[in-house]
Amino acid sequence: MSPQAGRIVVVGSLNADLTIYTERLPNPGETLHGEGFAVNPGGKSANQAVAAGRLGGNVALIGAVGEDSNGDMLLASVAGAGVDVSRVRRTAGVETGVAVITVDAAGENSIVISPGANGTVGPEDVVAASEVFDDAAVVCLCLEVGLDAVEAAARSGHDAGATVLLNLSPYAPVPHSLAELSDVLLVNAHEASQFLGAEMPGADAAVADWEQVRLKFAAQGLDRAVVTLGANGSIVLDSQAKDGQRITRIAPTKVDAVDTTGAGDAFTGALAAQLAAGESLVEAAAFASTAAALAATKKGTQAAYPRRAEVERLRPGA
Repeated sequence: MSPQAGRIVVVGSLNADLTIYTERLPNPGETLHGEGFAVNPGGKSANQAVAAGRLGGNVALIGAVGEDSNGDMLLASVAGAGVDVSRVRRTAGVETGVAVITVDAAGENSIVISPGANGTVGPEDVVAASEVFDDAAVVCLCLEVGLDAVEAAARSGHDAGATVLLNLSPYAPVPHSLAELSDVLLVNAHEASQFLGAEMPGADAAVADWEQVRLKFAAQGLDRAVVTLGANGSIVLDSQAKDGQRITRIAPTKVDAVDTTGAGDAFTGALAAQLAAGESLVEAAAFASTAAALAATKKGTQAAYPRRAEVERLRPGA
């Protein structure tokens, strides 16, 4: 059940996931028959906290839910993974955030989010929970709450000497001040293209092509980045590493995907857990790749996230 190591502070969103399963995703203006419906706990930050908690991390979550049954469900699920939810605020008169998700037969998804209580999370929530940052090893952030809250949390993590892990999802432009506070950027290829204004190389592209991407991230104040490539694994770009070690390809873990919803959050939470335990960025990304692959083999999000023993059994060389 290792690791514990330092605390992981996750700041952000909690959503109720309303999921419909269909043979294929609908075209604009088209109505399809669904093949199943489920209401599950979700939200990028709650997912990331649960993923890290199920892997043995010492995790605290800061966010907000409504005083409704969806809020009850979310708090129970996150706490059930061993996460400290004492700093998740319950907000009167505002419903818990909701995500409406369609999943096709190949496991691909489309998602629309109504923020609800997540829209009330601000810098004051970070200030109210200031003591939780004191012994933080990793501060884990995404963009499902306001940028003012994200930057306040990044500042608190930076000032405490924690590793600030920014997952640039859902994509939005970020100020240079937030980039400078972030130690590790985690993006998929589409988000990386949006951020840099340039198409990403393919998974099998030459090292020189990825070297150009590394330099572009570094020019934005981001020396360390992980670009996930779905079924093609991921690329670690580390401008702080020695020559010859600045670009590392992480091979994918091959599985039969059932539902990819939340797999990126499983990667983020696993990456945070391993960094908090003292692993290198490359080691952490390799572990996270396997955790995310396992998460895609089951329907739903938080309930699909693996325990550490499951990941260890599937890791290359195990």
